[in-house]
Amino acid sequence: MSQSPAAPIVERVDARHRYEILVDGRPAGLTAYRDRGEQRVFFHTEIDDAFAGQGLAAQLVQQALVDVRESGKRIVPVCPYVAKFLKKHAEFADITDPVTPDVLRWLEAELG
Repeated sequence: MSQSPAAPIVERVDARHRYEILVDGRPAGLTAYRDRGEQRVFFHTEIDDAFAGQGLAAQLVQQALVDVRESGKRIVPVCPYVAKFLKKHAEFADITDPVTPDVLRWLEAELG
């Protein structure tokens, strides 16, 4: 009898400024952020092609945003995927800040 795959695990990796989603212990994707005071600015989300179409991006972003809430921070969705996710998930509206030119300039400087 084959073993059913373990549920994907989402981990925050502070040293690399990202949340990673692991499937059977293998990295399957990430959503990258930088912290700007009380704001966690999400700017990039990707899922490895080998894991595409499994709903992992949604699971990853959902758990990342729950972690942001638990951390007492606010969300700034520069990443188009995170912005699209937030449009469908109003439960995060109270901790979401708009993407402003200031934020974009700051992020560009952060990322060099």
